[in-house]
Amino acid sequence: MSAVTASTQRGSFVHPALFYRGDAEYLAGLVPFVEEGLSRQEPVAVAVPAARLAMLSGALGSASGKVRLIDMSVAGRNPGRIIPGVLRDFADRYPDRHVRIIGEPVWLGRSAKEYPACAQHEALINRSFDGRDATIVCPYDADRLSDRMLSDARATHPLVWEGEQASASGDYAPDRVVAEYNEPLRSPLDAAEFLVDKESDLPVVRRFAAGHAERMGLASDRVADLVLIVNELATNSVVHARSSARVRIWFEAADGDVVCEVHDGGFLADPLAGRRPSPPGRLGGRGLLLVNELADLVRTYTSPSGTTLHVHCHVS
Repeated sequence: MSAVTASTQRGSFVHPALFYRGDAEYLAGLVPFVEEGLSRQEPVAVAVPAARLAMLSGALGSASGKVRLIDMSVAGRNPGRIIPGVLRDFADRYPDRHVRIIGEPVWLGRSAKEYPACAQHEALINRSFDGRDATIVCPYDADRLSDRMLSDARATHPLVWEGEQASASGDYAPDRVVAEYNEPLRSPLDAAEFLVDKESDLPVVRRFAAGHAERMGLASDRVADLVLIVNELATNSVVHARSSARVRIWFEAADGDVVCEVHDGGFLADPLAGRRPSPPGRLGGRGLLLVNELADLVRTYTSPSGTTLHVHCHVS
């Protein structure tokens, strides 16, 4: 029995970080975790990048057909949609059963812009699943990820498994991680800008966003997504927060992203805003959730003086 398997407890939420070194340790830690779950008739999902997904599926053999397999590099490209679109989407299907999930949101190749959102995501899993009957194991490549990433993993996971040892993390402080990565966001001085003061400005800002995104090379379907994002955020500002919204847009050549910034005078007090699945039948209140669903990356900075969101849409 593996250390992670031994630490799994029915009737409670368990959230270990698995520090692995090489493929053998990866499989030795995760395959028994999956197999034991299946032997207990527990629903199991595996959400890891494609290469790891293929490796785990091969090691599980025919048993992989009983597991929900998810390419995290697609489903979790935007870390802000992992909780509602991957973890809760799976767990909420089985409200009366213990579920097991392997979720790997941090891997070599995540950009410097993506990583802060990844760290906050890992910290917020604990709030989202508090009191739930689930185990979510998060693998971390201890050979190739940075010391800071591994340190953050210890801060965002109450349990750490390394080798055959499972132990409580003495550095566990998820709220600190959320706060540390609530960083000011900067935009270029030459970004195109539009100020939304009132509801009647919304059609104009939609045209503003569409025109610039098209000229920057965003595909037509993604232009439509970006327009919907801008409309949702600007509406939140002028209708719900009763604040003007400054909308800026630019192209980041290094990442190949069209980036849209929306800033208003409101304070986003709830760090899980946009990460809770919408209750069935609910028509309103889905703005930030929809933004996370559509964007390739969402970064947020909020303070009593205002809130800034950067929404990235990849040009490809």
